[in-house]
Amino acid sequence: MSFLYRYLLIFIACVALLLGIQIPTFVDQFEKRLDAHLQEVQTNLKGYRDIADRDFNGSMEALIRKHKDSSDIVFRDEAAPIETMYLRYLHFKDQQTGLQTSLPGKVLYLARHGDRDLMRETYASYSFAIPLDSAAIYSGFALVAITLLLVEFVSGVFGLVTGLGTSRKSARF
Repeated sequence: MSFLYRYLLIFIACVALLLGIQIPTFVDQFEKRLDAHLQEVQTNLKGYRDIADRDFNGSMEALIRKHKDSSDIVFRDEAAPIETMYLRYLHFKDQQTGLQTSLPGKVLYLARHGDRDLMRETYASYSFAIPLDSAAIYSGFALVAITLLLVEFVSGVFGLVTGLGTSRKSARF
């Protein structure tokens, strides 16, 4: 049993290392995708921003409100797409601001607040890489350590519950 257990741990460690090495690459690809979407929405808003700068002291909210309050149905109907673009711009700016931290902070931000649609897009077109920079190596080993500690914890709890914990440990040494 200990022979299979050791090889299972080695296999789990290898998989965790390969996955952990991907973390900085995934974050980088997410940031590039986010930047591309942000640039696109800025380009789409440029004309409206120019109008807001000229006529509303730079307030996009005032421009949108003016469209919503217009007696002309065309301008009222135009308010919704302008507001959608503007809210999308604000959302992407918030995402970009949240990612201005170290790699562990970026990973936590993405896990808790990352735009799910952008994460799915990033995953769908993800390019696997084996970078050998310090961030990839640290994240790989960190994931290995966390995974192995979790496996050992689950194994220990399972051993306590089934009563096999003491016999397995003595067989390992």
